[in-house]
Amino acid sequence: MAEVPCRQVMVVDDDVFILEVMEELFEPEGIRVVAAESGDACIAELEKGFRGVILMDVMMPQKDGWETIAEMIDRGLMEGNIVAMLTAKDIPDTELDSLKEHVIDYITKPFEADEIVAIVKGYLDYLV
Repeated sequence: MAEVPCRQVMVVDDDVFILEVMEELFEPEGIRVVAAESGDACIAELEKGFRGVILMDVMMPQKDGWETIAEMIDRGLMEGNIVAMLTAKDIPDTELDSLKEHVIDYITKPFEADEIVAIVKGYLDYLV
């Protein structure tokens, strides 16, 4: 019998409140949440083998979301992952133009809880 892949989402955000809210939203749905408070923490999780949906904040100190995605690409860490930007910015950055083939969605904060859960579930179904 084949092992069912773990349904998981990595939330990359320097706002601890967002990380906590995401755990409260996804874990009751049977979706494991991996919290990463920085781009470097995201890269570390990917190097440990994380595969799933990544909700990436754009504005973070040290390394922003776009720089983190560029590093993921450079290190060959995109395979098996779906990346969606999660940001307070209403208008996508110009950086999206050069990385849009690697980003499936641009979700603005504040978001509706049921909407974000439905979006992530859809992406997880796509990965299976």
